[in-house]
Amino acid sequence: MNVDLNSLSLKELKDLQSQVAKAIAGFEDRRKKELLAELDEIAKARGFSLAELTGVSTGRKRSPSVAKYANPANPADTWSGRGRKPRWFSEALAKGKKPEDMAI
Repeated sequence: MNVDLNSLSLKELKDLQSQVAKAIAGFEDRRKKELLAELDEIAKARGFSLAELTGVSTGRKRSPSVAKYANPANPADTWSGRGRKPRWFSEALAKGKKPEDMAI
């Protein structure tokens, strides 16, 4: 493929550069996937999983946290007790309420 780069405008050159970068990334991704598939087959043939050999865990998926507290003014507004305290929770505590008072 011969392209006369000198005859292209700046916009055309930048478009070509973008296309080349995408093609390179796509090529590398395909090669990685092919190699991972090959390695996975070899590991399975020998009685292992690839994750087992590499020490990479498959990851644990967390379930959504369950709401523990509800806003007294709006029961649809809840909080699980994790992360930052919502403003309504902090304000209720400042007014003398206890967390148990807002528990669901």
